[in-house]
Amino acid sequence: MYDGKTQLLIDNPIGRYLINSPMLPKMKKNADGSLTLYIQKDSPGKAKEANWLPAPDGSIYMVMRLYWPKDTPPSILPPGDGTWKPPQIVAAP
Repeated sequence: MYDGKTQLLIDNPIGRYLINSPMLPKMKKNADGSLTLYIQKDSPGKAKEANWLPAPDGSIYMVMRLYWPKDTPPSILPPGDGTWKPPQIVAAP
């Protein structure tokens, strides 16, 4: 998690600055196997902290880095017309 103005890492209470694939085994999955990520300032609660990326107050921008995507389904390729698209970002109620 980078600050949009300074481009520096944002200090946070759990020292987590990203969510990546090596973290997946420790994350809590939903009943259907999907993940809910909590990108917010305050902890979503101890039971959900494995899926929490602490964010600052105010505006942020997000980037999804995909390394070596495959071209067989499910895939983001060809660009804009693949069989997989990133999920929608939904604001919590």
